Amino acid sequence: MALSSEALHKVYYTMTTIRQFEERMIKEFMAGNIPGFVHTYDGQEAVGVGICTHLTDEDIIGSTHRGHGHCIAKGCDIEAMILEIMGKQGGLCNGKGGSMHIADFDRGMLGANAIVGGGPPLCNGAALSAKTLGTKNIAVSFSGDGSSNQGTVMEALNLAGVLDLPHIFIFENNHLAEGTGDEYAVSGDIANRVASFDIPAVKVDGLDFFAVYDAMEKAVEHTRSGKGPYAIEADVIRFDGHFIGDPQAYRGEGELDDLRANKDCLKIFRKRVTSEGLMTDDELDMLDAQAGDAIEQGVQRGLAAPQPAVEELYTDVHVSY
Repeated sequence: MALSSEALHKVYYTMTTIRQFEERMIKEFMAGNIPGFVHTYDGQEAVGVGICTHLTDEDIIGSTHRGHGHCIAKGCDIEAMILEIMGKQGGLCNGKGGSMHIADFDRGMLGANAIVGGGPPLCNGAALSAKTLGTKNIAVSFSGDGSSNQGTVMEALNLAGVLDLPHIFIFENNHLAEGTGDEYAVSGDIANRVASFDIPAVKVDGLDFFAVYDAMEKAVEHTRSGKGPYAIEADVIRFDGHFIGDPQAYRGEGELDDLRANKDCLKIFRKRVTSEGLMTDDELDMLDAQAGDAIEQGVQRGLAAPQPAVEELYTDVHVSY
């Protein structure tokens, strides 16, 4: 399906927002303004945006420890995310979750997850709820190549297949897990593994937004129509280490420079839309600037905001129904 000019603008704005957001979070972390560990998503923007462009606020996503990009792609508020990551009042979880535990139920963001492979079982629950209630809503779980080896993921695939759940499994294969290559740690293609559960599965170029978008369009049509689960393995790269501060000793000499020059999904998108006359460089530059301004505003608000009061330690512990 062809995207309108307005849709293309939104897609690129979201992608460049994720990129600039992550670059700024690295700076703020290094400046001591962010507590805990932070795992960045830059390099993988085409996947998160290509997937979430098809979703509504009523659709549920489950993320990973590398969840900032998924949050932004799902529509979470940028300033509230920055406040959360900085551990400040007014954050999406009032500053008590931090980078790896951002959630926003109003946007269908079930939560980032510090447990590798923790998202798919949770999304099975959301998918089962949608099926039981008879809605057309779907659940989408994001996982990496490392989590594809987890028993929780295998069990989630099996249960989704057995119950014909409206659950789309997304595997972002950046080939590194934490720092171990998939050629060493993962036997065969992830998509082929999923197919063994009798679940339709495809493998796409995760650097190409349009390839991801088209694959997700077919997945959503399949799943919303009640045909059960689906899976997409996206072949991607990440620009930064497993976490901010990771020395990346597992990288080859000049590898990162080559990736940034030749495998940048934003550059690939820009080249495609400008060469086809869909967008101009001036339009893209304007969106870059707008995203940067929004992030700067959020950072300044985050730096000035107070931390949660000590008394807040005892709130949000239990859910009242």
